[in-house]
Amino acid sequence: MEDKLQNSISTKQLYREFDWYKNTFPALVQNSCDEFFDKNFRLELIGLSKNINCMLDNESCFVTKIKIDKEYDMFFRLTDKAINIILSKILGQTKHKFNINKISELESKVITSFNDFMFEHIKTLINEPDQTQLKRSNFDTVHLTFIIKEVEEYNHSAGKFIITLPQVLINAQEIQSAGNMFSEDNFPNSETFASVFIGKTKFSLYDIKNLETEDVVVFENSDLKSVRLTINGEGLDVNINPNMDLLIPDIDNGGEEMGETHDNIWDSIEVEMSAEFDTVKISLGELKDIENGLVVDLASLYDNNVTLKVEGKPIASGSLVIVNDRYGVKINNVIAQGEGGGPRPAPSSADVDSEDVEDFESQDEGQEQFAQDEVPQDSGSDEEFDYSDFELEDENI
Repeated sequence: MEDKLQNSISTKQLYREFDWYKNTFPALVQNSCDEFFDKNFRLELIGLSKNINCMLDNESCFVTKIKIDKEYDMFFRLTDKAINIILSKILGQTKHKFNINKISELESKVITSFNDFMFEHIKTLINEPDQTQLKRSNFDTVHLTFIIKEVEEYNHSAGKFIITLPQVLINAQEIQSAGNMFSEDNFPNSETFASVFIGKTKFSLYDIKNLETEDVVVFENSDLKSVRLTINGEGLDVNINPNMDLLIPDIDNGGEEMGETHDNIWDSIEVEMSAEFDTVKISLGELKDIENGLVVDLASLYDNNVTLKVEGKPIASGSLVIVNDRYGVKINNVIAQGEGGGPRPAPSSADVDSEDVEDFESQDEGQEQFAQDEVPQDSGSDEEFDYSDFELEDENI
């Protein structure tokens, strides 16, 4: 239904006419409201639709029908929230909750008079009906939907004010295309931001709590020749050339305790852990290569930080490694709080030799340069993983 609406001739026509409606009606409607209510309210155009008013969803309205001539009518609709805002400001607050079905004669008179006053201003934009045209009982209508609220900033209540006009009586102007405004040569070098996912694996809560620096987590469903690229929620698989310099021939998968059975049901719970790079830049030219199925050079990824996440929350970070035919992450920092009650720091200078210190310094310099490129980091908005999310009731243990 939505695709049909977006691709319809009527919708495309409204797209081209929207600028005219926006430049014509809001100022006129606001001026009329200011004259009638003495600048107590602010109106803002938020919607333009034809025949079907998609901005009005099961809301009660006060409707005023005004005849343009014996063939055409104009409609003014105010939602119950809009009427409540107007009447509370003009007539004062009441002890009773507003009910549009029990509106008084005085309240109805205020709203009707306002709509009549608005009509006198809007009809200056309406053409005289052509009497020679074939008479018809139905005609296409254009709905202009406004938000109405008080001018005071502390009052955030808002209602809707909808004006319905016969489309045939309006000379809406369409924007004419002036041709291509951008050179296609600029697009291949333009850059966007992307998230790169390496893979996922199952991990018990016990193993997660006991993660330490220098541990290596292997992602069994990862693929050395492919990663998952996500841009604005849309994902696709990217073919890459793996950097075999990251290969680790022999590793310790966390010691004898990793993966063993535990008497504590809480510790035995398995959750899904994912690994992803910090947000990276990618050119539109590279995206085009991805669509064509070509291998994309994302070599810069290998120097970036990798974050381990559970339920979208970071628990550790590290560097990418290759174990046999799978990707893994060598942990440099544990973020999540385990039994120790706090994050575990990276090894101190006393625990590593001078060569390791040199490697850490070069890695920090690379990360600092990456931050200077002003690439947004997804982890900035992530909360740390909280093991209390998985607490069990006594009856389940």
